[in-house]
Amino acid sequence: MTLTVVLGLAAAALLGLGWVAQQHVAYAEPLGEMLHVRLLFDLARKPVWLAGIAAMIGGQLLGALALRRADVATMEPLLATNLIFALAAAALFYQERLGAAEWLGAVLVSGGVAAFLLAGRPHGGGMPASQSLLWLAVLSVAGVAASMVAVALRTSLQTKAMLLAAAAGALYGLQDALTRGSLLTLAHGPAALFTSWQPYLLPVIAATGILLNQSAFDAAPLRVSLPATTAAEPIVGIVLGVVIFGERLRVDPPALAGEVGGLVALVAGIVILGRSPFLAKSEQAPRGPD
Repeated sequence: MTLTVVLGLAAAALLGLGWVAQQHVAYAEPLGEMLHVRLLFDLARKPVWLAGIAAMIGGQLLGALALRRADVATMEPLLATNLIFALAAAALFYQERLGAAEWLGAVLVSGGVAAFLLAGRPHGGGMPASQSLLWLAVLSVAGVAASMVAVALRTSLQTKAMLLAAAAGALYGLQDALTRGSLLTLAHGPAALFTSWQPYLLPVIAATGILLNQSAFDAAPLRVSLPATTAAEPIVGIVLGVVIFGERLRVDPPALAGEVGGLVALVAGIVILGRSPFLAKSEQAPRGPD
């Protein structure tokens, strides 16, 4: 379990560093490129953005290694601490000290993760009994993400950023669940993995999530765009882990109180950290033409 926690936190650290690097570059792109593939092509010419993508991929690989050892419901709260690392990276980048609000947010996120894991003690789980259930989950999450994008197109810029980021987070939660499913399939041999549809869907989900995330980063500063992603991913991932893979949480009243309290603290901490002035520094970046 200790190695799993270390892998999860290392993955979160790389994800946080990657988000800061990506948003620092993406926010300077023209608003007219939101939700267009050319945004990714333009960003791909920027070394800092590529470094951020490399860090994100490294974090996802470490997360995949952790998912070989633990359930989705265990890993998602750990990965949600990426916002703490993003905050620390932004503070170092802008040469400023963390304030009381940032420390409070960090305590709430860390305490929320610990409370959820200690109270829920996620365990068990395996391949879904029915592939149709997995497909239903994929279509449901994709439908929710598409609905958020459709609503985002008709809203103000900040609301647009939050909705696009939340849609990306939902897809990342789905990506985590599909990664877990692929690893469980791999346990039956490489042939079983290559004949499964999950590994082939993963790049599509990942690429769509990246496009939505970069569009959110283009629309608004990190304090607006990142918290929605960080909150949506663990919620979707935990629900899918329980529903699809049969992962079990303790359900007695004290455990439920601890689980709910942990998730509330986690989301509250994410909101507080997301409002940090350090994550707003990129508002000073020059914008391209609309």
